[in-house]
Amino acid sequence: MESTRLSSKGQVVLPSALRHSRRWFAGTEFVIIETDDGVLLKPVAAASPFARSRIEDVFGGAGYTGPAVSVPAMEAAVQAEAARRGGR
Repeated sequence: MESTRLSSKGQVVLPSALRHSRRWFAGTEFVIIETDDGVLLKPVAAASPFARSRIEDVFGGAGYTGPAVSVPAMEAAVQAEAARRGGR
């Protein structure tokens, strides 16, 4: 069992081994719940090194209502765009 101290700024440092085992990175948000025994820290969401995003931001074409496109046609379009940009 490790211990820590409350700083003059009200900060508590969680031991590195605990942060690593829980995958809590800088910026992880917690809900603080007061209990009879003390306080409980619960991460707001599963820790992730990626920023939160909205489905609308990730899948810009998700609302596409045009005709279906075949996989070979999509591959050809990707290759054409890559060639246009100087890729292979």
